[in-house]
Amino acid sequence: MGLLSLAIWVPIAFGAVLLAFGRDEHAKGVRWVALVGAIVSFLVTVPLFTRFQNGTAAMQFVEKTGWIARFNVNYHLGIDGLSLWLVLLTSFITVVVVISAWEVITERVNQYMGAFLILSGFMIGVFSALDGVLFYVFFEATLIPMYLIIGIWGGPNKIYAAFKFFLYTLLGSLLMLVALIFLYNKSGGSFDILAWHKLPLGSTAQTFLFFAFFAAFAVKVPMWPVHTWLPDVHVEAPTGGSAVLAAIMLKLGAYGFLRFSMPIAPDASHEWAWLMIALSLIAVIYVGLVALVQQDMKKLVAYSSVAHMGFVTLGFFIFNELGVSGGIVQMIAHGFVSGAMFLGIGVLYDRVHSRQIADYGGVVNTMPKFAAFALLFAMANCGLPGTAGFVGEWMVILGAVKANFWIGLGAATALIFGAAYTLWMYKRVYLGPVGNDHVKELSDINAREFLMLALLAIAVLWMGLFPKPFTDAMNASVTELLRHVAVSKLPS
Repeated sequence: MGLLSLAIWVPIAFGAVLLAFGRDEHAKGVRWVALVGAIVSFLVTVPLFTRFQNGTAAMQFVEKTGWIARFNVNYHLGIDGLSLWLVLLTSFITVVVVISAWEVITERVNQYMGAFLILSGFMIGVFSALDGVLFYVFFEATLIPMYLIIGIWGGPNKIYAAFKFFLYTLLGSLLMLVALIFLYNKSGGSFDILAWHKLPLGSTAQTFLFFAFFAAFAVKVPMWPVHTWLPDVHVEAPTGGSAVLAAIMLKLGAYGFLRFSMPIAPDASHEWAWLMIALSLIAVIYVGLVALVQQDMKKLVAYSSVAHMGFVTLGFFIFNELGVSGGIVQMIAHGFVSGAMFLGIGVLYDRVHSRQIADYGGVVNTMPKFAAFALLFAMANCGLPGTAGFVGEWMVILGAVKANFWIGLGAATALIFGAAYTLWMYKRVYLGPVGNDHVKELSDINAREFLMLALLAIAVLWMGLFPKPFTDAMNASVTELLRHVAVSKLPS
């Protein structure tokens, strides 16, 4: 079994064992098995980085086995510079989420931990799949564990939020299924994604495919105006669910644009780039303003996620190396920062059972260690130089200015809004005198919470101070993608 298969199936196997044998009366053992499973799953992905060859756009760690011979469907895996860091991000965040739930989840612990481990395997499958059917199976399979996580361990309106999440993302994916079948027929009976990249397609076919993929991926990112499901889901989801949703699941949609929309329909991508740029700028500016007026901390960070992911799609569709590389870097950075922001809100919620900003004030007086971590993550969310949040946004803005000054100026305004809503929230929650008796009685973070936040802090600072390993791995793949997108696929 290859490394990618291990990365996919090890967490799924651990999750299945927990579901089959775990019981609440053995909750302590269940937690340790889940942590071991998450750590082993992460360690399995580390050789993907250490053995990864920079400077080539070819797929690496390739595995290919026949699956459904009648329809030429294969179990075909491989990663390149576009997907390497997304696989590592997934396995890393899973470890942090398991630690975060150690004391918080007390009922159906095996099901909660098992769902996250299985979800981790499915998401790595999405980032590794090179067969259209395999990609679709993993892409849709991710909905099931997250639906259960929201619907079972969520807040008062968890059923509504779970259904909204499931329906929005499922309906968009149905058009993608039609597009995959169309490409299968057009290619003479192949589901090989890399073969589809070379397929000559007419203008009408490319436009159909572009919008079919757009329906699936824009909802997942999510882009404005199909973002309305995200704040509701974040508010109702348990802390771990919000962290994984923001840190990894939103990236499934952005990754889809890189792997499907742009290389398969390059002419349509250029033709409709103005629409993608416009929607991205609306997300960056308008949704940033919406975040500014939120009173619920989770909703504020949820809208912040939409704004930050707007940088990702903006970077992709300005079609230069700075922009596309910046978009990928921003995906990884947002994974670390948004995950940290949601887990930090969870630390407060576990103590006060409120997400309302007005219910806090002066937290730094009673939780100084936690307030220091929260300040670092808030600064990263603002895009402070030296943190992960700065690198990707700065690259996208530079790429946007290179393409069009006014687009770059529009994107740069988001940094102002990002600083405004993030620092204003920090001021009201953490600074000043103690706000009320609930805050007065707060206890600072324990060793488990310190470890969880420290892991994320290290990741945020490492990426902010030493971004070169991240960009070096993706440079060749980005260059190849842009070379591919620059060539028309219209039949001569």
